[in-house]
Amino acid sequence: MSSALVLPEAGTQAPAFTTLNQRGETVSLSDYQGKTLILYFYPKAMTPGCTTQACGLRDSQAELAAHNAVAVGISPDAPARLQKFIDRDQLNFDLLSDEDHQIAEAYGVWGLKKFMGKEYLGINRITFIIGEDGLIQQVMPKVKTKTHHDDVIALLASRP
Repeated sequence: MSSALVLPEAGTQAPAFTTLNQRGETVSLSDYQGKTLILYFYPKAMTPGCTTQACGLRDSQAELAAHNAVAVGISPDAPARLQKFIDRDQLNFDLLSDEDHQIAEAYGVWGLKKFMGKEYLGINRITFIIGEDGLIQQVMPKVKTKTHHDDVIALLASRP
């Protein structure tokens, strides 16, 4: 098993997707056309690191909106679990369900992980900034949960 992830590159078309959000509504990449999409992949709803990351984005909605950007999280969790996560932490953005990890595979974030000496397949915590035109503007392969929101805003602010 290779541990090298092959991610779509900046300047290329973001892989299209259609899936369900926390309310069981169908959501597609094309729904975000005209906005900058902060599409962040995270391993599991309601775990400590994922909660830290989501709450940082929750508290940064005004800054994201100032850059015409919306954050959307995506994980292999079922819609019902995503709704529990939103309710528990008062999250103010959509979470998308990728139970069969087809979207994660399309974005190259599904791969080998290591935790406490064990190897397994799962979601690697990676963020894609997708422009209003559907092109990937930035790939953030090394995400720190505590500073993710600040790092995203700094990237948005540095754009021409």
